[in-house]
Amino acid sequence: MEVIKQVSTIREKVQALRCGGKRIGFVPTMGALHEGHLQLLRASAQENDVTICSIFVNPTQFNNPDDYKLYPRTLEQDVELLKTVNCDYLFAPGAEEVYPQQPLLQFSFGPLEAVMEGEHRPGHFNGVATVVSKLFHFVQPHKAYFGQKDLQQVTIVRQLVQALSFDLELVCYPTIREEDGLAMSSRNKRLNVEQRQIAANLYNALQMARGQLGQKAVAAIKEDIRNYLNQQDQVELEYFEVADVNTLQPVQDLSEVQEVALCIAAFVGPVRLIDNLLVNLKEE
Repeated sequence: MEVIKQVSTIREKVQALRCGGKRIGFVPTMGALHEGHLQLLRASAQENDVTICSIFVNPTQFNNPDDYKLYPRTLEQDVELLKTVNCDYLFAPGAEEVYPQQPLLQFSFGPLEAVMEGEHRPGHFNGVATVVSKLFHFVQPHKAYFGQKDLQQVTIVRQLVQALSFDLELVCYPTIREEDGLAMSSRNKRLNVEQRQIAANLYNALQMARGQLGQKAVAAIKEDIRNYLNQQDQVELEYFEVADVNTLQPVQDLSEVQEVALCIAAFVGPVRLIDNLLVNLKEE
């Protein structure tokens, strides 16, 4: 596996690969890799001639400077993991390579960025859209792979791809979970032993809500989830939402939709975690 740190070098490499008729799969990450990332990389290796992974902790998508500073950075371990899943190239640029000038362009995603992550993390999706656009231009993939855990981010990127006519296929894979249900996340590395056990309550809450769909009104379900998590030590619920799976707008009447996304964000100690479940109401 070749490690590339310069934008000019990855551009040259990609141009040569495309001229040679190679299909490129791309997995953009912020590092601290786990099985969720490796699932995407294995899929890319199976479905494409060449797989490129990027590791870049993007400063423009952090609205909390402490969160950016504390985000896990484990490049040496990540390199070893990438070698086990047939990754061909690691693109690991510095911030000065990705942002030679301060970005001024502003993206707007309408109602999609006014709910959940967009509401609670102002500017987050503008930073996501900026860096994803740049990475897509640098790498020019045929397929780009994302995980369902960041459901709203995937929906934003899908809208970005359509709006800017990127010539690529967006692929989304289901969330990979620990044995107790906790969604795998790079941020899990920041949890201590006690917090790690407590964090499983987020998945328990989603399962509880899933069992109540069709049995209770949405407002009552949301109140039950709030009460359940308020009883857990070191857990501070930021939001729990029952949303239309396509638009991610809040749903009040379940009879109006066929599939919903149960979405949650909470702090466990100092660490902010997100998760979601997709539920087809016709199959429940």
